[in-house]
Amino acid sequence: MSIRLLQEKQKKIQQKSDFYTPSGIHVYFKDSLLSDTIDMERLMAKVEGKIPLHLLSEVEMIIVGSFDEFEERSINAFYEDGTLFLSNMQDNEADMYDDIIHEVAHSLEPVYGRQLYADQKLQNEFLGKRKHMHDLLWSKGIKVPQSFFLNLEYNEEFDDFLYKKIGYNELASMLTGIFVSPYAATSLREYFATGFTEFYLDSNHNFLQRIAPQLYKKIILLLDQEKLDNEY
Repeated sequence: MSIRLLQEKQKKIQQKSDFYTPSGIHVYFKDSLLSDTIDMERLMAKVEGKIPLHLLSEVEMIIVGSFDEFEERSINAFYEDGTLFLSNMQDNEADMYDDIIHEVAHSLEPVYGRQLYADQKLQNEFLGKRKHMHDLLWSKGIKVPQSFFLNLEYNEEFDDFLYKKIGYNELASMLTGIFVSPYAATSLREYFATGFTEFYLDSNHNFLQRIAPQLYKKIILLLDQEKLDNEY
């Protein structure tokens, strides 16, 4: 067996083994990663180097593998009760990094929901963008019930309409400068999570600060653990 094949075999064995990150997150491989280019220990070091540890405190475990929810909901990751579930069918580390940050955002909502939503500023910003979106669609002859645009919660019928009937590529060009991505328009929770992800993907934050100033302010607030502890 060649050295290269031995190295690949060893890497797959390592990927099947669980480990703990320096912050104490347990990473467990239910199934091996299908890509040999992804190094989970390196990836988690990047995550913990970027995101303040107090914002990772709700994630106790990451399980990598194949789950029915991924196919049923057309997703690559989800967060539930302290555990972040990640698909083992990822193209590269960048895709997995994106998924981890997005689900970390969702882990923060139960803990910091009051800080995020109590003053209604984030909701009002989101609904203002939804109204703009509604007007754009109507101007193009795309008639959608206004009730969809006033609902803060995720609605599968509305998401299917955006994704399957209009298409995210078409929406992306229509919503440039309004939403970070088309998926951000699907619910208030996704508006926050996509903004949080964008914050950690774009190091200068200029784009997010310009198109979503209230969302940007909320993320900056979350970064300040002392202020969170003292004022809330």
